[in-house]
Amino acid sequence: MPSAPPYTKFALIVAHGQPSDPGPAAAEIAALAARVADHLPGWHIGSATLAEAGALSDAVTGAGPQGVVFPLFMAAGWFTRTHLPERLAAAGGSGWRVLAPFGEDAGVQDLAVTIAREAVAATGATAMLLAAHGSSRSSAPSDVAHAMALRIQQETGLARVEAAFIDQSPQIANARGFGPRAVCLPFFAARGGHVTDDLPAALSEAGFQGMVLGPLGLDPRVPALIAGAIARG
Repeated sequence: MPSAPPYTKFALIVAHGQPSDPGPAAAEIAALAARVADHLPGWHIGSATLAEAGALSDAVTGAGPQGVVFPLFMAAGWFTRTHLPERLAAAGGSGWRVLAPFGEDAGVQDLAVTIAREAVAATGATAMLLAAHGSSRSSAPSDVAHAMALRIQQETGLARVEAAFIDQSPQIANARGFGPRAVCLPFFAARGGHVTDDLPAALSEAGFQGMVLGPLGLDPRVPALIAGAIARG
């Protein structure tokens, strides 16, 4: 059997990662990259987190001087606009092109609306809390989350949809009055300490009584959406 031709196109999925324990987050992003690769024959889809020492440099060196980077971030803030390009340049990847981040992709935002509609149909929910990370460095993440909350409310008919944050105001811990007919959509690209630890603690402090959905980035429709964004990139 003839061997497969060498890859001619290269992409990296880059996430922030978990500085205190980089291994599990790195494995999760690598698994996501493998699922994305299933939709992109002829592409090499690598992954790296910024929390892993040397991971980005190794990935760029292994792929070559040009490719595309898909930032697994929710908004184009300081990390995607400044820190990631600087890290790429230092790794020899100044020729790599950084695409729009996960949370600003039109298909991903459409998916968030779809998930909200599905939750309403399944639970009879009348309110939604869009739980996000936020940022102390930039307003971009909160701008994206607030716009997403408004769009969900307009397109689903939910009586109340609000965005609240872990790292800025309005904080999730202060999101009061969400009763048993509410749902919480974690507006996160991956699972990490913020989703597994900080979010449940904040929801408990707020007295949130509704259903908590899975993080947006873990929806099984996401790999195909990322693949589409990379192919268009």
